[in-house]
Amino acid sequence: MPAGPDPEDDVGAEPEVADVVAAAVLAVPGVHDLHAGVAGEVATYLPGRRVNGIRMREPGCSIHVVLDWGTPVLDTTDAVRAAVRPYVSGPIDVTVEDILPPGSTGSAPAAL
Repeated sequence: MPAGPDPEDDVGAEPEVADVVAAAVLAVPGVHDLHAGVAGEVATYLPGRRVNGIRMREPGCSIHVVLDWGTPVLDTTDAVRAAVRPYVSGPIDVTVEDILPPGSTGSAPAAL
């Protein structure tokens, strides 16, 4: 049986743009999580894995998020675009897939 990818092969390698974009999005206040879409269709596929909630295009990208309750939607989606702009040329489409209910500390709903 062939061995899977060796994580040590990636040591010192440049991170994938989708990973950098995902980290930038998750650092925006009010963003609770990334969301893979209703049927799990929003993702960037990389060797042996996928980055859910980020679909890289040429040019631009689509980002699907779950926001915390009470987060101003338009301000937060603008902040997501600004956080991602250094890494992505072209249009940056942000979709709010869900809003976490008040008082919830759980994870975002899973895609079907």
